[in-house]
Amino acid sequence: MTHSEENYLKAIYHLTASTNSHVSTNAIAETMETKASSVTDMLKKLADKDLVNYKKYQGVLLTDKGGMAAKMIVRKHRLWEVFLVEKLDFSWDEVHDIAEQLEHIKSEKLINKLDNFLGNPTEDPHGDPIPDAQGMIQKIEKQLLSELIKGQSGICVGVKDTSSEFLKYLDKQAISLGSTIEFIEKEEFDLSLKIKVDGKVLNISNKIASNIFVKTN
Repeated sequence: MTHSEENYLKAIYHLTASTNSHVSTNAIAETMETKASSVTDMLKKLADKDLVNYKKYQGVLLTDKGGMAAKMIVRKHRLWEVFLVEKLDFSWDEVHDIAEQLEHIKSEKLINKLDNFLGNPTEDPHGDPIPDAQGMIQKIEKQLLSELIKGQSGICVGVKDTSSEFLKYLDKQAISLGSTIEFIEKEEFDLSLKIKVDGKVLNISNKIASNIFVKTN
């Protein structure tokens, strides 16, 4: 596959994971920042390779072959992110763009050795699950911080927004994977939250709380 074909498969994989249904060409075009006509041309190519099921006006789904290929791309991306953070001391807001380049490396042997070298991690630095060599994904029990009720607490296990800007914001607030977060109260006017992070009281917007995943105690 070309890099472009791999990028499309990964985009479809992430979109179907969030909707559990057919994905429209417009949704893919928005994600890929391209024209719907260009998406249609690519989907026809992917369909010819038995990587997607595509019908005009009905949307697209990955085939079993396409799904496995997409998982292997995601696997490489997330393993490289772990490597960059744990072994090369990159911060979690720096690694996405670099991993976007490294995920296209073809050597399966290299990726499996990388996996073993890292101790077979099940999550990347943002808390997202890493598919194993067979495409199996360990489910992570989590919910959004905004969904907690007063008095509940949990451990930060991931983020919904992986943009550099959001991750830098969390760094400023000393919120990271493993942080203990207690829900103190919610402001009815704007739904902002008062929380306690590892003993420090903070006020955060509902938008911030809606992008932090926690595992409740």
